[in-house]
Amino acid sequence: MAGKKKIPLVWKIAIGFVAGILAGVAFGEKISVIAPVGTIFISLLQMLVVPLVFSSLVVGTASIGDPLSLGRVGIKTLVLYLVTTAIAIAIGLTLGNIINPGAGMGLGADLSAFQIPTPPKIGQVIIDLFPKNPVASMAQANMLQIIVFALFLGMAAIFAGEKGKPLINVMDSLAETMYKLTGMVMQVAPYGVFALIATTVAKYGISVMAPFGKVIFAVYLGCFLHAAIVYSGLLTIWAHFSPLRFFKGVQEASIMAFVTRSSGATLPVNMRVTQENLGVSEKIASFVLPLGATINMDGTALYQGVCALFVAQAFGIELSIGAQLGILLTATLASIGTAGVPGAGLIMLTLVLTQAGLPVEGVGLLAGIDAVLDMARTSINITGDAAVAVVVAKTEGELRDVTKTA
Repeated sequence: MAGKKKIPLVWKIAIGFVAGILAGVAFGEKISVIAPVGTIFISLLQMLVVPLVFSSLVVGTASIGDPLSLGRVGIKTLVLYLVTTAIAIAIGLTLGNIINPGAGMGLGADLSAFQIPTPPKIGQVIIDLFPKNPVASMAQANMLQIIVFALFLGMAAIFAGEKGKPLINVMDSLAETMYKLTGMVMQVAPYGVFALIATTVAKYGISVMAPFGKVIFAVYLGCFLHAAIVYSGLLTIWAHFSPLRFFKGVQEASIMAFVTRSSGATLPVNMRVTQENLGVSEKIASFVLPLGATINMDGTALYQGVCALFVAQAFGIELSIGAQLGILLTATLASIGTAGVPGAGLIMLTLVLTQAGLPVEGVGLLAGIDAVLDMARTSINITGDAAVAVVVAKTEGELRDVTKTA
């Protein structure tokens, strides 16, 4: 009995994923009766996010200790996030130019019924970083404001010295408790994944992919290339870390992101696997990953590049190199203010199209397949967070060899 081997959680999730696809195809809309299971699972994940992000970021900031070290880690993290995001957009634009997903569409469709989302202004995004009422920010799950407040509180606890230690201890206790709660919630993940993927397949089916197959192919290919080239290169050169071991270690979080389409909801899982499977220290993971779940959107940025060219080609508009460079800059900056929730990429795309002078109505064309695209881009988003966490941990001497303790 003692020698009986348990099925790893990642395999249970994979089984739920495949079974969900088959059930969605076999039962169609009838499978919607199990939709509440998936909704409850997403709610449980979202329940974890605010207390986990807040407590872990306060602890992560305070545990770095020296303000100079904190600044160094912060700069490394932001630079890596922005550089990988810019590369992702460049890959998206390149594939858009090669594959020409919107060429020859000759648009004449009436898109007036589509409600165009209002894009936020960059200046307003910066102002909105700073909370007027941190309690209200937590109640509304405004992640950017929660992160800013947690960073300030963590730094203040450092400067408070001995009197700040009880606060750090309370936050540390809360963070550890949230990690345990995450483990409890993950036990129901295979059932949640089954319900989510089954209802998604039943709702969108294979037919939604046919008219826009080239867009879907370009985004998925771009995500694969970004992971295989950019993340693998980053890990190999800067962290001397095996890419195969990395992707195997992060696969549970990658699958979860693919299914839930939410960087925020996947954060608790990503924090656990990054520490347990990849060897990133708690203080680096607690700082880098919550930040990444909000501002690092490589997959979403890559999608912007492909989709901007798709819209331009669909409407027969030529985009110059200068215009494409403008898209790269706008999408990189806009990614900082894009929430890690399903469908947020459409808001960001609206901003990018507006800035590039392209018809915003093009967003309506992509809305029908956004869920399919969102799966791939969210998976890449959180995979990129983990890759940056490994690199920062390695350069700070905070990466342990988990193969020796396995």
